[in-house]
Amino acid sequence: MKQPDAKPNGSIEALRSTPGRPLLSVVITTYNEEVNIADCLRSVLWADEILVVDSFSSDRTMEYAREFPVQILEREYFGSAAQKNWSLDKIQHDWVLILDADERVTESLAREILELLIEGPAAKGYYIRRQNIVLGKAIRHSGWSTDKVIRLFDKAHGRYPNRRVHADLDIEPPTPTLRHPLDHYTYRSVEQYFEKFLNYAEWGAAQGYREGRKVGYLELGGRPPWRFFRTYILQRGFLDGLHGLVVCGLQAFGVFLKYAWLWEHRVKESLGEEVTLPAFDDDAATWERPPGSTKDNSA
Repeated sequence: MKQPDAKPNGSIEALRSTPGRPLLSVVITTYNEEVNIADCLRSVLWADEILVVDSFSSDRTMEYAREFPVQILEREYFGSAAQKNWSLDKIQHDWVLILDADERVTESLAREILELLIEGPAAKGYYIRRQNIVLGKAIRHSGWSTDKVIRLFDKAHGRYPNRRVHADLDIEPPTPTLRHPLDHYTYRSVEQYFEKFLNYAEWGAAQGYREGRKVGYLELGGRPPWRFFRTYILQRGFLDGLHGLVVCGLQAFGVFLKYAWLWEHRVKESLGEEVTLPAFDDDAATWERPPGSTKDNSA
């Protein structure tokens, strides 16, 4: 009887069963993701371990997650980077794939990841492109066509920096890009978009305040229109039709809101009023690499 062929055309189950390959953990961070969590989990059932780290969801996220063979932990949310670093210290295996609940691993990407592990990774981390889907349409322009993130890596060689927002993984180079993308169902409605970008605006303003950033006419009057011009004209967001117009317009408004929030913080500071910021994780253990991990100082 012919044995399963662990080649590019092998089934995911055959690839998954290949003896001796490095095992893979998947980390998914969640908060009120009942709409997304089941589809996300179904897309990674081929992994060797799945860890869901929830921030005390008030909807049915955990109820749906418990229907799958996953480990579930709960932790207060201090930002994406803190949540992911904390999760890295809880998983069993060296190689990890990190996902947001609104992302899906396609069959082609799953096969590519398993083949990479079987062959033996030549790098410590890999970029994965994202196909961003807004209201049922994949956005091909406005800068989103080049969207990619380091999500597959050896946890001993990667750590997120201490930032509330826009924290890119710090890892030893080189970091090649995988061929197949994640499907990213980023916005299902304008209402859901507002909820997300309000959070990002608040966190971005808080990050800027902690870093001592100031706000003037350039930030409030210049950066939002520049963002719209760059994404809609220079990066050809207009080619995505009305979807592109809405996406670029909302992104520009998000930039304005972030700097307006930061401006408010500075005004309150000047008046001697209390400035209330979202909670930050300032525990050094969250940001330090665990004992035994390595880092190339030239990175």
